Amino acid sequence: MSRRLRLLAGLAVLAGAAAGWAALRPAPPPPPPLAAAPSLAMGVGALGRVEPASRIRRLAAPGGMNVDRLAHLHVQEGDEVAAGQLLAEFADAPQKDAVVAQAEAALREQLAALERLRNAARPSEIEAQRARIASLAAQEEIARRDALRADRLVPSGAGAEAVAERARFQAQRLAAERAQAEAELLTLSSTRPEDIALAEARVAAARAALEKARADAAISRLHAPIAGTILRIFARPGDRVGADGLLEMADLSRMDVVADVYETDLPRVALGAPAEVIVPGEARRLAATVREIGWQVRRTTQAGTDPVAAVDARTVEVRLALSEEAAALLRRRSNMQVQVAIRPGPAPVAGR
Repeated sequence: MSRRLRLLAGLAVLAGAAAGWAALRPAPPPPPPLAAAPSLAMGVGALGRVEPASRIRRLAAPGGMNVDRLAHLHVQEGDEVAAGQLLAEFADAPQKDAVVAQAEAALREQLAALERLRNAARPSEIEAQRARIASLAAQEEIARRDALRADRLVPSGAGAEAVAERARFQAQRLAAERAQAEAELLTLSSTRPEDIALAEARVAAARAALEKARADAAISRLHAPIAGTILRIFARPGDRVGADGLLEMADLSRMDVVADVYETDLPRVALGAPAEVIVPGEARRLAATVREIGWQVRRTTQAGTDPVAAVDARTVEVRLALSEEAAALLRRRSNMQVQVAIRPGPAPVAGR
């Protein structure tokens, strides 16, 4: 029994010692706070190129031309041109102009014939025709009487049969001429509807031929589709215009930067978002604004030896409008490669 008591007393001493040590031990430090989640409002970086807002227009000879040799070039590189201004003429332009002149003359001729039919004859022409009919009627009467006298002289032998026969033929010829003149007077006095319809159809055909000739002549000349600056010329007078076209032009009054943004970064790009453009050789950054987001994801294949580089990147074209000061600085740097940093744009409004 005493051994049992001593064992219990020892356990009680050990428990008291453990409780005292636990009371004297310093408290453990509190756990560190959880790291805040990174903000989703992050900017986007991309490579881009300088390009006029109007795009660079490459003008060439119209397709299907038989003659594509350049005859006259009316502009030089760097010239400012207006919309519709004549830029160049091809070798078949004079031939096409002659066809136009011929078609114009044919149309005038058909219009004059139609007007004559609609107005019938002039009063002086009608009076002249009536006078001709009267003259033929008098000649016919004289010839008829001569034929009668010749016929009466034949039985008595005083006249020859041949003379009488010629007199009868003369009377018949004059009668036929008088009938023809009366028919012509009727035609001069009134116009048939079918004649008017035929003349109108000829006018329509002549007008269509003139329009075709003018269209053919138009494609023998090259006009500026927009107002802008001539950037580059590929052919000179006497050369054949090849696959490269004749020239390139663009409106340099407004300049853009076209950024190739990865498809995964596109949700962080918004219209109107501010951006900065880093131009090689320029210490300052140029201000820009996102004004257009492309509608198509493009596959961009990049050749290189870096094993971790994206060789099959998918990007979307994002256009950034430059300020007037930046546009003036980059006006002569079309197609130059730049770096773009697009800042987070304004949050979209619900319901829009």
